[in-house]
Amino acid sequence: MSTEHIACAHVAGSDALVRDLPVLGQDPSRTYRLGIMGGTFDPIHNGHLVAAEQACNDLGLDVVVFVPAGSPAFKQDRRVSTPEDRHAMTLLATADNPRFLVSRIEVDRPGVTYTVDTLELLRSHYPSNVELYFITGADAIIDIISWRDAARIAQLAHLVGATRPGYDLESARASIAASGIDFKVSYLEVPALAISSSDLRARVASGQSLRYLTSDAVLGYIEKRGLYEAPRPAYTAPDALGLIDGFGRDAL
Repeated sequence: MSTEHIACAHVAGSDALVRDLPVLGQDPSRTYRLGIMGGTFDPIHNGHLVAAEQACNDLGLDVVVFVPAGSPAFKQDRRVSTPEDRHAMTLLATADNPRFLVSRIEVDRPGVTYTVDTLELLRSHYPSNVELYFITGADAIIDIISWRDAARIAQLAHLVGATRPGYDLESARASIAASGIDFKVSYLEVPALAISSSDLRARVASGQSLRYLTSDAVLGYIEKRGLYEAPRPAYTAPDALGLIDGFGRDAL
């Protein structure tokens, strides 16, 4: 294959990955703010949703794109639900909020998922008047200096660290300061962040309810799919909406 053909294939692949992203940057006279909520979302819960909503309000974000990780770099040695299941749950949880969208950018990209690769792709896709805000937990802020190409992440995006009430931010601030990297970080206190995905998985496995911890749509999906060792229903749930096969993307 010629160099020209390889380059064209790379461009076509990049175009496919960004096809479900919001259109921003049309007006060159204004600045747009795009929130990126990355995570495994196994499962997505109300803490994620409240954090994204508060980031929209406090930081003036135009939209938040939820990006389920395809093959999470820090969970290669753990059992994780399939990317399609996690993408489907994220779609269901965010469907009723007009400022929330979901992207397959990491689900469809082959290989191990690294945040810097996603931010690079987003930066190349949007014009310079679109600012990137990467939303994560304050615990992750402490570890971010060990992420792949952390210095480049600092150049590409403003970090948003969501914290639970009473969380000691000094360790996060100290970690960032000691890194010598010029991170731009905003911290948000989010009451609902006392919830965690690992707690939800444990509750399902022990037969406890998830109601009011995640959306009813996600709860129903978990039960129908038998995720996290939930008791399976007596029937097999059909893939009526094409969620398991990429939301009918072959027909698009």
